[in-house]
Amino acid sequence: MKALIIDRVSPLVASGLRPYGVEVDTEILPVRERLMKLLPQYDLLVMRADPKMDRELLDAAAERVKMIAVCSAGTKHIDLAYAEQLGITVQNAPGINFNAVAELTISKMLDLSRMTITANNEVQQEGVWNKYKYTGHELGGHVLGIVGYGKIGRRVGKLAQAFDMTTLAYDPYVTAAECAALDTELVRDLDELVGRCDYISIHTPMTPETKGMISFRQFERMKTGAIVINCARGGIVDEAAAMETLKSGKIKGFGLDVLSGELTGKGLSDNARLASPLFGQEGFIISPYIGGITYEAYDGIGEFIVSKVAAFYSLTK
Repeated sequence: MKALIIDRVSPLVASGLRPYGVEVDTEILPVRERLMKLLPQYDLLVMRADPKMDRELLDAAAERVKMIAVCSAGTKHIDLAYAEQLGITVQNAPGINFNAVAELTISKMLDLSRMTITANNEVQQEGVWNKYKYTGHELGGHVLGIVGYGKIGRRVGKLAQAFDMTTLAYDPYVTAAECAALDTELVRDLDELVGRCDYISIHTPMTPETKGMISFRQFERMKTGAIVINCARGGIVDEAAAMETLKSGKIKGFGLDVLSGELTGKGLSDNARLASPLFGQEGFIISPYIGGITYEAYDGIGEFIVSKVAAFYSLTK
Protein backbone atom coordinates (compact mmCIF):
# COMPACT_ATOMS: atom_id res chain seq x y z
CA MET A 1 0.00 0.00 0.00
CA LYS A 2 1.23 3.48 -0.90
CA ALA A 3 0.34 6.87 0.58
CA LEU A 4 1.03 10.34 -0.79
CA ILE A 5 1.25 13.35 1.55
CA ILE A 6 0.84 16.67 -0.31
CA ASP A 7 0.83 19.22 2.52
CA ARG A 8 2.67 19.94 5.76
CA VAL A 9 1.16 17.64 8.35
CA SER A 10 2.41 16.11 11.58
CA PRO A 11 5.38 13.74 11.14
CA LEU A 12 3.26 11.32 13.17
CA VAL A 13 1.25 10.62 10.01
CA ALA A 14 4.21 9.12 8.15
CA SER A 15 5.81 7.55 11.21
CA GLY A 16 2.45 6.12 12.26
CA LEU A 17 1.64 4.59 8.87
CA ARG A 18 5.02 2.96 8.17
CA PRO A 19 4.76 0.30 10.93
CA TYR A 20 1.65 -0.94 9.11
CA GLY A 21 3.78 -1.54 6.02
CA VAL A 22 2.59 1.58 4.20
CA GLU A 23 5.06 3.16 1.80
CA VAL A 24 4.81 6.92 2.34
CA ASP A 25 5.91 9.58 -0.13
CA THR A 26 5.74 13.34 0.44
CA GLU A 27 5.54 16.07 -2.19
CA ILE A 28 4.38 19.40 -0.79
CA LEU A 29 1.68 21.16 -2.83
CA PRO A 30 2.54 19.81 -6.27
CA VAL A 31 1.16 21.83 -9.16
CA ARG A 32 -2.07 20.52 -10.62
CA GLU A 33 -0.49 18.82 -13.64
CA ARG A 34 2.03 17.03 -11.43
CA LEU A 35 -0.66 15.93 -8.99
CA MET A 36 -2.73 14.52 -11.86
CA LYS A 37 0.19 12.25 -12.74
CA LEU A 38 0.93 11.26 -9.14
CA LEU A 39 -2.55 10.31 -7.95
CA PRO A 40 -2.97 7.06 -9.96
CA GLN A 41 0.16 5.68 -8.23
CA TYR A 42 -1.28 5.77 -4.69
CA ASP A 43 -3.93 4.13 -2.52
CA LEU A 44 -4.19 6.95 0.03
CA LEU A 45 -3.99 10.73 -0.36
CA VAL A 46 -3.17 12.81 2.73
CA MET A 47 -3.84 16.55 2.38
CA ARG A 48 -5.13 19.64 4.16
CA ALA A 49 -7.09 22.49 2.51
CA ASP A 50 -5.33 22.71 -0.87
CA PRO A 51 -5.83 22.12 -3.70
CA LYS A 52 -9.50 22.15 -4.62
CA MET A 53 -10.33 18.51 -5.38
CA ASP A 54 -12.67 18.90 -8.32
CA ARG A 55 -14.01 16.21 -10.63
CA GLU A 56 -10.92 16.16 -12.82
CA LEU A 57 -8.57 15.51 -9.89
CA LEU A 58 -10.97 13.01 -8.34
CA ASP A 59 -11.17 11.13 -11.64
CA ALA A 60 -7.38 10.85 -11.62
CA ALA A 61 -7.43 9.71 -8.00
CA ALA A 62 -10.16 7.14 -8.59
CA GLU A 63 -7.83 4.92 -10.60
CA ARG A 64 -6.38 3.73 -7.27
CA VAL A 65 -7.07 6.05 -4.32
CA LYS A 66 -9.71 4.68 -1.96
CA MET A 67 -9.38 7.27 0.83
CA ILE A 68 -8.57 10.96 1.03
CA ALA A 69 -7.42 11.77 4.57
CA VAL A 70 -7.89 15.48 5.32
CA CYS A 71 -5.70 16.69 8.19
CA SER A 72 -8.08 19.54 9.02
CA ALA A 73 -11.75 20.01 9.80
CA GLY A 74 -13.10 21.49 6.57
CA THR A 75 -14.00 19.53 3.43
CA LYS A 76 -15.46 22.34 1.31
CA HIS A 77 -12.52 22.02 -1.07
CA ILE A 78 -13.55 18.49 -2.04
CA ASP A 79 -16.51 17.53 -4.25
CA LEU A 80 -17.85 15.09 -1.66
CA ALA A 81 -20.81 13.87 -3.68
CA TYR A 82 -18.61 13.00 -6.65
CA ALA A 83 -15.99 11.38 -4.42
CA GLU A 84 -18.70 9.15 -2.96
CA GLN A 85 -19.92 8.34 -6.45
CA LEU A 86 -16.39 7.22 -7.34
CA GLY A 87 -16.10 5.11 -4.20
CA ILE A 88 -13.54 7.38 -2.52
CA THR A 89 -13.96 7.83 1.24
CA VAL A 90 -13.14 11.29 2.59
CA GLN A 91 -11.97 11.31 6.21
CA ASN A 92 -11.46 14.65 7.92
CA ALA A 93 -10.41 15.55 11.46
CA PRO A 94 -13.09 17.80 12.95
CA GLY A 95 -12.68 19.54 16.28
CA ILE A 96 -9.21 18.33 17.21
CA ASN A 97 -7.54 21.73 16.80
CA PHE A 98 -10.26 23.54 18.77
CA ASN A 99 -7.97 24.77 21.52
CA ALA A 100 -5.41 26.16 19.07
CA VAL A 101 -8.10 28.21 17.28
CA ALA A 102 -9.57 29.39 20.57
CA GLU A 103 -6.20 30.59 21.90
CA LEU A 104 -5.51 32.54 18.70
CA THR A 105 -8.93 34.18 19.03
CA ILE A 106 -8.11 35.39 22.54
CA SER A 107 -4.70 36.53 21.30
CA LYS A 108 -6.34 38.74 18.66
CA MET A 109 -8.76 40.16 21.20
CA LEU A 110 -5.82 41.13 23.40
CA ASP A 111 -3.76 42.52 20.52
CA LEU A 112 -6.59 44.77 19.35
CA SER A 113 -7.58 45.81 22.88
CA ARG A 114 -4.03 46.80 23.81
CA MET A 115 -2.83 47.84 20.31
CA THR A 116 0.27 45.66 20.76
CA ILE A 117 1.00 45.16 17.07
CA THR A 118 0.80 48.87 16.24
CA ALA A 119 2.93 49.72 19.27
CA ASN A 120 5.51 47.10 18.39
CA ASN A 121 5.79 48.36 14.82
CA GLU A 122 6.16 51.97 15.94
CA VAL A 123 8.91 51.13 18.42
CA GLN A 124 10.86 48.80 16.14
CA GLN A 125 10.40 50.57 12.81
CA GLU A 126 10.38 54.21 13.92
CA GLY A 127 12.17 54.08 17.28
CA VAL A 128 9.29 55.96 18.92
CA TRP A 129 8.70 55.22 22.62
CA ASN A 130 5.31 56.77 23.44
CA LYS A 131 3.69 54.76 26.22
CA TYR A 132 0.86 57.27 26.70
CA LYS A 133 -0.38 56.80 23.17
CA TYR A 134 -1.48 53.23 23.72
CA THR A 135 -4.07 53.29 26.47
CA GLY A 136 -6.20 50.22 25.83
CA HIS A 137 -8.92 48.17 27.47
CA GLU A 138 -8.77 45.07 29.63
CA LEU A 139 -10.91 42.09 28.63
CA GLY A 140 -12.17 41.70 32.19
CA GLY A 141 -15.55 43.27 32.85
CA HIS A 142 -16.52 43.32 29.17
CA VAL A 143 -19.04 41.25 27.21
CA LEU A 144 -18.08 38.73 24.54
CA GLY A 145 -20.61 37.58 21.96
CA ILE A 146 -19.83 34.19 20.44
CA VAL A 147 -21.45 33.51 17.08
CA GLY A 148 -21.47 29.73 16.72
CA TYR A 149 -21.34 27.85 20.01
CA GLY A 150 -19.74 24.58 18.96
CA LYS A 151 -16.54 23.08 20.29
CA ILE A 152 -14.35 26.07 19.36
CA GLY A 153 -16.89 28.65 20.45
CA ARG A 154 -17.31 26.98 23.82
CA ARG A 155 -13.56 26.86 24.38
CA VAL A 156 -13.30 30.55 23.51
CA GLY A 157 -16.03 31.22 26.04
CA LYS A 158 -14.25 29.28 28.77
CA LEU A 159 -10.98 31.12 28.13
CA ALA A 160 -12.79 34.46 28.06
CA GLN A 161 -14.45 33.69 31.39
CA ALA A 162 -10.98 33.16 32.88
CA PHE A 163 -10.44 36.85 32.04
CA ASP A 164 -13.67 37.67 33.91
CA MET A 165 -15.62 38.37 30.74
CA THR A 166 -19.36 37.84 30.46
CA THR A 167 -20.20 35.48 27.59
CA LEU A 168 -23.25 35.47 25.32
CA ALA A 169 -23.84 33.07 22.45
CA TYR A 170 -25.87 33.04 19.25
CA ASP A 171 -26.43 29.62 17.73
CA PRO A 172 -29.76 28.33 16.34
CA TYR A 173 -28.71 24.75 16.99
CA VAL A 174 -28.02 24.83 20.74
CA THR A 175 -30.34 25.14 23.72
CA ALA A 176 -30.47 27.69 26.50
CA ALA A 177 -29.82 24.88 28.96
CA GLU A 178 -26.60 23.86 27.15
CA CYS A 179 -25.37 27.45 27.31
CA ALA A 180 -26.43 27.99 30.91
CA ALA A 181 -24.45 24.90 31.95
CA LEU A 182 -21.38 26.77 30.69
CA ASP A 183 -22.30 30.10 32.32
CA THR A 184 -23.24 31.57 28.96
CA GLU A 185 -26.48 33.28 28.00
CA LEU A 186 -28.09 32.14 24.76
CA VAL A 187 -29.34 35.06 22.66
CA ARG A 188 -31.81 34.01 19.98
CA ASP A 189 -31.49 37.13 17.81
CA LEU A 190 -28.16 37.94 16.12
CA ASP A 191 -28.90 41.67 15.96
CA GLU A 192 -29.56 41.71 19.69
CA LEU A 193 -26.32 39.86 20.40
CA VAL A 194 -24.08 42.24 18.44
CA GLY A 195 -25.77 45.23 20.06
CA ARG A 196 -25.03 44.00 23.57
CA CYS A 197 -21.38 42.98 23.18
CA ASP A 198 -18.03 44.73 23.37
CA TYR A 199 -16.35 41.89 21.47
CA ILE A 200 -17.87 39.61 18.81
CA SER A 201 -16.11 36.41 17.75
CA ILE A 202 -17.20 34.21 14.85
CA HIS A 203 -17.04 30.40 15.05
CA THR A 204 -19.48 29.03 12.50
CA PRO A 205 -18.86 26.90 9.40
CA MET A 206 -19.19 28.54 6.00
CA THR A 207 -22.60 27.64 4.58
CA PRO A 208 -25.14 29.46 2.41
CA GLU A 209 -26.84 30.35 5.70
CA THR A 210 -23.75 31.92 7.28
CA LYS A 211 -22.13 33.61 4.28
CA GLY A 212 -22.13 37.35 4.92
CA MET A 213 -24.13 36.92 8.12
CA ILE A 214 -22.21 39.80 9.74
CA SER A 215 -22.78 42.69 7.34
CA PHE A 216 -23.87 46.35 7.27
CA ARG A 217 -27.00 45.70 9.33
CA GLN A 218 -25.09 44.02 12.14
CA PHE A 219 -22.25 46.56 12.13
CA GLU A 220 -24.80 49.37 12.44
CA ARG A 221 -26.16 47.76 15.60
CA MET A 222 -22.79 47.26 17.28
CA LYS A 223 -21.54 49.37 20.15
CA THR A 224 -19.15 52.15 19.26
CA GLY A 225 -15.66 50.81 19.92
CA ALA A 226 -16.59 47.14 19.47
CA ILE A 227 -13.98 44.63 18.32
CA VAL A 228 -14.84 41.88 15.81
CA ILE A 229 -12.82 38.69 15.34
CA ASN A 230 -13.21 36.06 12.61
CA CYS A 231 -11.04 32.96 13.00
CA ALA A 232 -13.62 30.71 11.30
CA ARG A 233 -13.95 31.03 7.53
CA GLY A 234 -13.45 33.89 5.12
CA GLY A 235 -16.68 35.45 3.91
CA ILE A 236 -18.81 34.94 7.02
CA VAL A 237 -18.08 38.58 7.83
CA ASP A 238 -18.77 40.97 4.96
CA GLU A 239 -15.31 42.52 4.61
CA ALA A 240 -16.53 45.55 2.67
CA ALA A 241 -18.99 46.34 5.45
CA ALA A 242 -16.26 45.78 8.04
CA MET A 243 -13.88 48.13 6.25
CA GLU A 244 -16.46 50.91 5.98
CA THR A 245 -17.37 50.56 9.64
CA LEU A 246 -13.74 50.45 10.72
CA LYS A 247 -12.83 53.55 8.70
CA SER A 248 -15.78 55.43 10.17
CA GLY A 249 -14.52 54.74 13.68
CA LYS A 250 -17.68 52.91 14.70
CA ILE A 251 -15.72 49.77 15.58
CA LYS A 252 -12.26 49.88 17.12
CA GLY A 253 -10.82 46.69 15.70
CA PHE A 254 -11.28 43.94 13.14
CA GLY A 255 -9.13 40.84 13.45
CA LEU A 256 -8.97 38.03 10.90
CA ASP A 257 -7.25 34.70 10.54
CA VAL A 258 -9.14 34.12 7.29
CA LEU A 259 -9.92 36.16 4.19
CA SER A 260 -12.74 35.86 1.66
CA GLY A 261 -10.22 35.46 -1.19
CA GLU A 262 -7.90 33.02 0.56
CA LEU A 263 -8.81 30.01 -1.56
CA THR A 264 -8.45 30.18 -5.32
CA GLY A 265 -9.60 27.64 -7.85
CA LYS A 266 -6.19 25.99 -7.90
CA GLY A 267 -5.43 26.43 -4.21
CA LEU A 268 -2.65 28.45 -2.62
CA SER A 269 1.01 27.51 -2.56
CA ASP A 270 3.70 28.70 -0.17
CA ASN A 271 4.19 32.47 -0.21
CA ALA A 272 1.10 33.04 -2.34
CA ARG A 273 0.13 36.70 -2.60
CA LEU A 274 -3.27 38.14 -1.79
CA ALA A 275 -4.59 41.68 -1.71
CA SER A 276 -7.40 43.32 0.22
CA PRO A 277 -8.54 46.93 0.71
CA LEU A 278 -8.37 46.15 4.45
CA PHE A 279 -4.59 45.86 4.37
CA GLY A 280 -3.00 48.82 6.09
CA GLN A 281 -6.21 50.07 7.71
CA GLU A 282 -5.84 51.28 11.27
CA GLY A 283 -7.38 48.80 13.70
CA PHE A 284 -7.06 45.85 11.32
CA ILE A 285 -4.89 42.79 11.98
CA ILE A 286 -4.66 39.52 10.08
CA SER A 287 -2.78 36.22 10.09
CA PRO A 288 -2.68 33.69 7.20
CA TYR A 289 -5.12 31.03 8.45
CA ILE A 290 -2.91 29.75 11.28
CA GLY A 291 -5.65 29.16 13.84
CA GLY A 292 -5.28 25.41 13.92
CA ILE A 293 -1.57 25.31 13.17
CA THR A 294 0.26 24.33 16.34
CA TYR A 295 2.52 21.36 16.94
CA GLU A 296 0.05 20.03 19.50
CA ALA A 297 -2.90 20.28 17.11
CA TYR A 298 -0.90 18.78 14.23
CA ASP A 299 0.10 15.79 16.34
CA GLY A 300 -3.41 15.22 17.64
CA ILE A 301 -4.76 15.27 14.09
CA GLY A 302 -1.93 13.03 12.89
CA GLU A 303 -2.69 10.35 15.47
CA PHE A 304 -6.41 10.54 14.68
CA ILE A 305 -5.87 10.22 10.93
CA VAL A 306 -3.54 7.22 11.32
CA SER A 307 -6.13 5.43 13.44
CA LYS A 308 -8.85 6.08 10.86
CA VAL A 309 -6.67 4.96 7.95
CA ALA A 310 -5.68 1.76 9.78
CA ALA A 311 -9.32 0.98 10.52
CA PHE A 312 -10.47 1.73 6.96
CA TYR A 313 -7.84 -0.47 5.30
CA SER A 314 -7.92 -3.08 8.12
CA LEU A 315 -4.18 -2.62 8.57
CA THR A 316 -2.24 -4.62 11.14
CA LYS A 317 1.29 -4.14 12.39
